[in-house]
Amino acid sequence: MSSPRAYAAVDLGASSGRVMAGRVGPDSLELTEAHRFANRPVRVPEGLRWDVLGLYAGVLDGLRAAGQVDSVGVDSWAVDYGLLDADGALLGNPVHYRDARTEGIAEQVWARVPAAELYARTGLQYAPFNTLYQLMAARSSAQFAHAERLLLVPDLLSYWLTGEQGTELTNASTTQLIDPRTREWSYEIADRLGIDLGLFAPLRRPGDPAGVLRPEVLEETGLTGPVPVTAVGSHDTASAVAAVPALGERFAYICTGTWSLAGLELTAPVLTEESRAANFTNELGLDGTVRYLHNIMGLWLLQECVRAWGDPELDGLLREAAGVPALRSVVDAGDAAFLAPGRMPERIAEACRASGQPVPRTPGETTRCILDSLALAHRRAVADAQRLAGHPVDTVYVVGGGSRNALLCQLTADACGLPVVAGPAEAAALGNVLVQARAHGVVGDLADMRRLLTRTQPLTRYVPRGGTARWEAAEARPATG
Repeated sequence: MSSPRAYAAVDLGASSGRVMAGRVGPDSLELTEAHRFANRPVRVPEGLRWDVLGLYAGVLDGLRAAGQVDSVGVDSWAVDYGLLDADGALLGNPVHYRDARTEGIAEQVWARVPAAELYARTGLQYAPFNTLYQLMAARSSAQFAHAERLLLVPDLLSYWLTGEQGTELTNASTTQLIDPRTREWSYEIADRLGIDLGLFAPLRRPGDPAGVLRPEVLEETGLTGPVPVTAVGSHDTASAVAAVPALGERFAYICTGTWSLAGLELTAPVLTEESRAANFTNELGLDGTVRYLHNIMGLWLLQECVRAWGDPELDGLLREAAGVPALRSVVDAGDAAFLAPGRMPERIAEACRASGQPVPRTPGETTRCILDSLALAHRRAVADAQRLAGHPVDTVYVVGGGSRNALLCQLTADACGLPVVAGPAEAAALGNVLVQARAHGVVGDLADMRRLLTRTQPLTRYVPRGGTARWEAAEARPATG
């Protein structure tokens, strides 16, 4: 029997990056952390920016730590991009999606393409940071005037690794410039908005070759070439959904981390007006699938509170939260009022006060408010997705960092009234590795990848308790006040 093949997954989240070393065989799948590094956005006079050079340095350090591999794949958060000049040099650090530059831009876009038509053509939810709105906000800048190429963040890093440019499809589908039915650029929408799609490099699909590591990268990392770079689901959620260990089609997923992305895997987009009104998005996944999902603020709320409290130990906070009465206070975890960083405990308290609910006074009470609110938002999203898509489910899979949070997983099972299967925690990196392995003939199709996950990864099952009546009663509360 041949020995397992080795792959490096570069997996960049909104608060940290990591390079994971994966070993994959027909009946084995192992993942180890080679290197983890902080992702600290920087506020400069012109706004909030990503330290993309620091991230690239972390990637190089991680590849050195991972050792010799058969391939490298890169995934990251969506929507953000770097601009290159005619020489291929980066024109400034990429703008952070939480930057305020897109305020008021949506109305300018909708004056040219009404919101309902934009959704019917692109299937993408309204979010102020969608790449489309960022591009419209950037049009008058000096950087944009000198730009010859736009690369989304994972494509930018792949370009630095290989010298070759491409635009991976799953991430391109978050720009609001892709038609989810054809899985190609929507030239009509771009033309009406004056956006030159020639700025984008040619589209790639997961599994496509994306070049080989440059000689300078080999020297920097100590690797022996040639080492190919393989396009993966470069939107980290696309990679995470590929690693949902589901057997069959009757499942919902919640990819948990800084955001909670809750929804379904479908074979066609849902482009109805009702879907638009519910702010569901149709992003593209592996093998012709559509990730039909709703964005929820996620563990960002807790991360910001922990930062404000001076980084106390999380396990202690969760133990304290478990002792707080259930559903004492809840907030709307999808409210854009919680999007910006800073003062999160005070803002949660203010929201509770405004809606006439008890105001959390301690970190444990605030933590319980956040987790109850997230579980309630998960309930709404899973129920709405089933209704809007006509696609019933019998199990909810929680993957990503939040799958380690037993209290959140149990509350989600209770709120949804459905069993929750939690894990794997490193779903994005596993999906990244599996797409590379599939491209190299080690594993088969998406169903085969998922069967391998169920055989090899630790999973925890949570059974719903106590009925859903109290969650139904809590649903109206955040909207009051």
